[in-house]
Amino acid sequence: MIRLGYGTNGFANHRLTDALDIIAGLGYEGVALTLDHHHLDPYGGGLARRVAAVADHLRTLGLAVVVETGARYLLDPRRKHAPTLLDDDRDRRIDFLCRAVAIGRDLGAEAVSFWSGVRPAHVDQDHAWERLVDGCARVLETADGLPLGFEPEPGMLVGTIAGWRRLRRALGAPDGFGLTLDLGHCRCNEPDPVPDCVAAVAEHLVNVQIDDMRRGTHEHLEFGEGEIDFPPVLRALTASGYRGLVAVELPRHSHAAPDVAARSLSFLHAAAATPAPVAAVPEPEPVPASAGGAA
Repeated sequence: MIRLGYGTNGFANHRLTDALDIIAGLGYEGVALTLDHHHLDPYGGGLARRVAAVADHLRTLGLAVVVETGARYLLDPRRKHAPTLLDDDRDRRIDFLCRAVAIGRDLGAEAVSFWSGVRPAHVDQDHAWERLVDGCARVLETADGLPLGFEPEPGMLVGTIAGWRRLRRALGAPDGFGLTLDLGHCRCNEPDPVPDCVAAVAEHLVNVQIDDMRRGTHEHLEFGEGEIDFPPVLRALTASGYRGLVAVELPRHSHAAPDVAARSLSFLHAAAATPAPVAAVPEPEPVPASAGGAA
């Protein structure tokens, strides 16, 4: 049974408590919580108290949680998503990710998700790769059993499932290094159909994001505005045995968050209820008439 969640990065104009109340009230089973200035800032005062309060609120609402780390300007007010694991000042990103792991553990999160970042122009490919592997290894050391979901992100150093596989091999294929799969990204830049992408990585999934998208364009769209046929994708997720959250990822829709979240849930429920097409049964070949006629 698919467990649907909604990302708080799509509720950027709401207080976190209000966003959680709305998400639960609509009928979602979980939340993808992006740590940000106004949503459980990991650098603000009284962090332990605030984390405990959010954990209590999640339990009261019956919401499962994964922790996302894609806040745009949390670490640097002038550089979007910076620094990354590839930058000269990457230790700030590593510190943030380690804080996210600690917060995730205290929240009872199912996974903590992160990505590589875009390679800086002055850093060559090999050096960027070395930095990425080292940074991931350092975060893994702090995970202590909490699954990490690494997300291939279009335009970043690791932008595809193949890139994630290479990174996992470079880390020694640790059990705790799983995959965050954004289904829209599969349509955007993976060569295979989205259901095939799901099946190919099923054993490694620890976090799934869901949104619509078009081939070659990295733009998170509401369901029905892109090119993804969702009933086969949801059937593939069900068949895969994945039991984690499938969270709606619409980070540019905060201006209409409650309505978008409601429409998204209705769409996904309808898609999940759509039966697979029944294969046509070929008609039997006619039996040739007897050559001898009636007795």
